[in-house]
Amino acid sequence: MDRKGRDRAKRVWELRIKNVNNHGCKLYTIYANPEHVHFLVSRDPKMSENALVNLIADASEIFINNNNLCKGKFYWQPSCSAFSVSKKDVDKVCKYIKNQPIHHKKQTFAEETEMFLKFYQRTLSSKK
Repeated sequence: MDRKGRDRAKRVWELRIKNVNNHGCKLYTIYANPEHVHFLVSRDPKMSENALVNLIADASEIFINNNNLCKGKFYWQPSCSAFSVSKKDVDKVCKYIKNQPIHHKKQTFAEETEMFLKFYQRTLSSKK
């Protein structure tokens, strides 16, 4: 991503941070690349994961389109993944998210998603 693209992304995510924090949630860190976004947020217990994702997606989509930050009309894909993180792992997950530019040179988004799903399936299976 060139400097202009980074500046545009920064504007979008600065808005997202304010919006999330205004709804009783705390955004710890975020990384966005052209095909996906990683972020760590503690949400207000009164807000569902679905409501939080819709809050972020809807407002950022409107902001991107109103400010012509991409060619054509911007839309989010209709699905996402959410994972729970223990308080003791917040720093570890923040470092992981901040390391995404280097990480994705080694592993694609599709490979990473498959790895996460397999890991969580094994974790759930071992608890039964």
